[in-house]
Amino acid sequence: MRSYFFLFLIFLLPYFCKAQIDTTYIKPFQDELSIRTYLAMKFISMEQAVDGEIKQFMPNTPMNLGLGVSVNNTIINLSYGYGLNFMKDKEKGKTKSFDFQIHNYGQKFIIDLFIQKYHGFYTADDNDKNIVLYPDLTIQQYGAFGQYVFNNKKFSYKAAFNQNERQLKSAGSFLLGGGVYFTKISSDSSFVHKTRNSLRNFQFGVSGGYAYTWAINKRWFASGSATVGANFGTERINDFGKQKIEIYPTFFPRIATGYNKEKWSLGLSYINNLIFSSFSESTNSNVGLSSGNFQIAYIWRFDSNPFWDKKKPKSD
Repeated sequence: MRSYFFLFLIFLLPYFCKAQIDTTYIKPFQDELSIRTYLAMKFISMEQAVDGEIKQFMPNTPMNLGLGVSVNNTIINLSYGYGLNFMKDKEKGKTKSFDFQIHNYGQKFIIDLFIQKYHGFYTADDNDKNIVLYPDLTIQQYGAFGQYVFNNKKFSYKAAFNQNERQLKSAGSFLLGGGVYFTKISSDSSFVHKTRNSLRNFQFGVSGGYAYTWAINKRWFASGSATVGANFGTERINDFGKQKIEIYPTFFPRIATGYNKEKWSLGLSYINNLIFSSFSESTNSNVGLSSGNFQIAYIWRFDSNPFWDKKKPKSD
């Protein structure tokens, strides 16, 4: 029960910490209700050095077709996705997955939550040939990442990734924050790390970066951000202070581009959170995990909604 309450507080934090905005840079859309359809692909992949070669272990998961409903300026933001299984490549084996992600963009704070469990991976060459299956490989990741947006009066993450407001003038912001992660990798025999078929890791740390949105014209925009950091970790949380603490680099890029009109928007976004579950001077022992989401969304907006039947003046 406590964990659910903590998750609830994390989700609400961006709404409790609203900031006044400079309306010459940021303009919310007039309509409060919006409905979006989207194609999305959530993922987690692993890179490991095997016999002097860097191999990338990928899941065979399809894109999701989804429908979402959001009410601007409230905490309501619901969505449902359906996997397009016919898009799977049968030669790449079967992947069973549970992937729950929240990417919450507030005015002052951004929060990302990851609860991921994937079973079944494959590797392939640069031409997507010579496929090798790893049906016994399981990767689990539980993580939380948050950052503070310094220039929150002029720069809007929501305009780039939620598209419930517009960035009227180009602006950027420095970012500061950090994250905490627990990962577990295991297999019957296909995964080997330091003579074992499993790897556990707990880590936390700090990161900083910069984000910028280009207001190309009245309709088009492009946005990009990147944060780098250092995490401190060990195999188990109880080992802190008892064993040698390792240091892991982190990298978290985000990009988005889109087109806005008053009644509809089209957007594309991509995020990729890179952490290491093992990192040392010897690349043969490095294990990197990439997780994130790729999404194409189309958004409709309405003058009124079933909660408040109120007309808004049109503007563009």
